[in-house]
Amino acid sequence: MVKIYDTTLRDGTQAEDISLLADDKVRIARRLDVFGVHYIEGGWPGSNPKDFSFFNKIKDVDLKSAKITAFGSTRKLENRPDQDPNLKAIIESGVQVATIFGKSWDFHVRNALHISLPENLMVIEDSLAFLKLKMAELFYDAEHFFDGFKNNRDYALATLKAARAGGAQCLILCDTNGGTLPHELTAIIDVVREELGQETQLGIHVHNDSETAVAGSLLAVRHGITQVQGTVNGLGERCGNANLISIIPNLQIKMGYNVVPPENLPKLASLSRFIDEIANKRHSRHQPFVGRSAFAHKGGIHVSAVQKDPLTYEHIAPETVGNQRRVLVSDLSGQSNIIYKAKEYNLDLGTKEETAEILRRLKELEEKGFQFEGAEASFELLVKKTTGCYRPIFAFKGFRVMVNKFRVDRPPLTEATVMIEVGGVTEHTASVGDGPVDALNKALRKALEKFYPELKKVKLDDYKVRILSSDKGTSSVTRVLIESKDDQGNKWGTVGVSKNIIEASWQALIDGIEYKYMRKKGNGCDPK
Repeated sequence: MVKIYDTTLRDGTQAEDISLLADDKVRIARRLDVFGVHYIEGGWPGSNPKDFSFFNKIKDVDLKSAKITAFGSTRKLENRPDQDPNLKAIIESGVQVATIFGKSWDFHVRNALHISLPENLMVIEDSLAFLKLKMAELFYDAEHFFDGFKNNRDYALATLKAARAGGAQCLILCDTNGGTLPHELTAIIDVVREELGQETQLGIHVHNDSETAVAGSLLAVRHGITQVQGTVNGLGERCGNANLISIIPNLQIKMGYNVVPPENLPKLASLSRFIDEIANKRHSRHQPFVGRSAFAHKGGIHVSAVQKDPLTYEHIAPETVGNQRRVLVSDLSGQSNIIYKAKEYNLDLGTKEETAEILRRLKELEEKGFQFEGAEASFELLVKKTTGCYRPIFAFKGFRVMVNKFRVDRPPLTEATVMIEVGGVTEHTASVGDGPVDALNKALRKALEKFYPELKKVKLDDYKVRILSSDKGTSSVTRVLIESKDDQGNKWGTVGVSKNIIEASWQALIDGIEYKYMRKKGNGCDPK
């Protein structure tokens, strides 16, 4: 059996754009436990108060499957094991599983620790021997093992033997610099297994500096590794760690290893998004298995084939990992895309002529710079407008945006006014914002919420601007993509295109609001 050791809460937080509070780490640990990982490395209790706080808080959490692990280093040469602050902090954290790392590369021993090679072996063995008396399980991270092996094979192997003599139950081979390619890694693992015996439990910990961390980890399992360490979404220092979100489904679906309960695998996509949400990172739409684009189809030939059998262009069923199939629409689209999307929105296109008209309008708009791949709400509105199933929720009368700057040391003052009509009633509102789009958005909502109070639950979640024809300077065409969300967690994208960035933003804002109202009413046809 292969066991999953998650180090998101420790190694993952070493990424330069990640910072987690102790309570954040507890929430993540709960979620990892529910998913079914075997070990959760909570942090280094001897390094900072935040990690020690986590260990105190997690004691009160009833975990169902995962074991919390404390991390630390071998003792300093001048300290006896029972007097070393780092080893004592691990014990005081209250865990029953500990992982400590030591130096396997003779270069590091001499130039980082500044001790002799025999002294390093002694430090490894007696540090583990001391912890062995206090822990139910004990692991050893052989830091820089592969680099150390390449430089001094015999010494790198000697450090593993010292760790085993000290009582480590699993020896984790670490590619700390991430520079070892998979074929090198597996050849070294084979030597280790031959030298230490097939019964010795080995783990793998790979960094992604060569973009091969997942591949290396998977091949390591094929070569006898029984513990795989990594992080959710590959978070970690420099280029990140081995991505468990890719490793787990590859091991379980494609390689036949039972690493998490099968019924939990469909929770993979939501776990991936949850971690990014807590870490305040935007989720990568291109991430394998769980990204929004992982099972997205754009080309008309692809879509036609997927309609007949998804296996034509999908390596697994997206539902297996909690994802979903998406059909995109663009200038590469054929009628198959339009038909598929219409079915997705419960729209009956009726005739081939209507489908052809939608396709014609779609290609015409994209020629002008519109893009509907990230703006599916705008596409649905386009379909409804073409088929006569669209009714605007207000009549537009006008808007004005003013930007005034009075002092060089203060930001400009931005004000927007909006005039609309709903049911014969004219509403004229104004609002101040942090910029022209923010002010316009606030003024529009102020006008509409009087008539449609449910719009108070809609928030602008993301705003992207792209210049489409930069060769034209300030008169270039601008495309604005807006993502909106409601209090139920639903998200939808809309698009606007114009030479005027305010006008492009207005188009996307209007689509986002009208889409929410349309979805509230349902997908039935409401002809003009």
